[in-house]
Amino acid sequence: MAIATGGRLIMGETLKPIGKLRGWVRRRIGFIPLMEWRNQLVMGPAVPGIAWRESREVARLRQGLAGGSTAALVACIVPTYRRHDRLIAAIDSILRQTFQDFVVIVVDDGGGLPQLQDDPRVIAVSLSKNTGIAGVVRNVGIRLSQSKYVAFLDDDNTWHPEHLALCLEKLKSGQDLVYTAIARRTVGGRELDVVSAPFDRTTLINEGYVDTSAIVVRRGNDVWFSRLPRGRTTLPGEDWEFVFRLSRRIRVTHIPIVTVDYLVNPESFYTPWSEASTQ
Repeated sequence: MAIATGGRLIMGETLKPIGKLRGWVRRRIGFIPLMEWRNQLVMGPAVPGIAWRESREVARLRQGLAGGSTAALVACIVPTYRRHDRLIAAIDSILRQTFQDFVVIVVDDGGGLPQLQDDPRVIAVSLSKNTGIAGVVRNVGIRLSQSKYVAFLDDDNTWHPEHLALCLEKLKSGQDLVYTAIARRTVGGRELDVVSAPFDRTTLINEGYVDTSAIVVRRGNDVWFSRLPRGRTTLPGEDWEFVFRLSRRIRVTHIPIVTVDYLVNPESFYTPWSEASTQ
């Protein structure tokens, strides 16, 4: 719509270039990368100090693990903070995998740990204090482990028994990062929807459809998560940054089979779910 004033057309004509610019940005750059650049500009100055504290924690925890083995074909990294019952369920889902050459590295973000499963493959450590930065907690687990592949599972999600086997089949065929489909569920167990999308870096710039709990990746020097201190409303999350950064140089593929039950958790520390989403 255009409104005439003083012989000129305004609003409608004025908004056309803006609409064209928005369309160009969406196609060529993407809104999510722009938000991430803003995050790095605003929060980036804190990262060196955070990285230094992460390295101190890793050095301290390595001393405590002296004599214990964290070597396996797959390291399953489980960050946790005060979700004792759900943590036990998450670990159980790993121990029930049809593929069994793994180690479970549980990293507590300073909240304290419950009594965990009596299994030599389950190794648990606690940070000296809460960081509230999911990337840092996962990085500690990655750096403490020794494996060819790394998998991730949040403490309020669970895997289906075939998750690792399916992902490793693809990785052994030459892929570098694999992610499966996830079923999002309410606290009561009702399935809300299934998130499953083939990997396309050009669509990832405007959509975040890869969740950390669905990822298994070949270990490399760049397999680490962003240390930005993201809050519940910060977009994008560190999982988007992880996949977008790695996909510049590695082969990424999707397995369109649901192997992850993802909890739409109203008590999430990082995702602000609406009340309607959790019913």
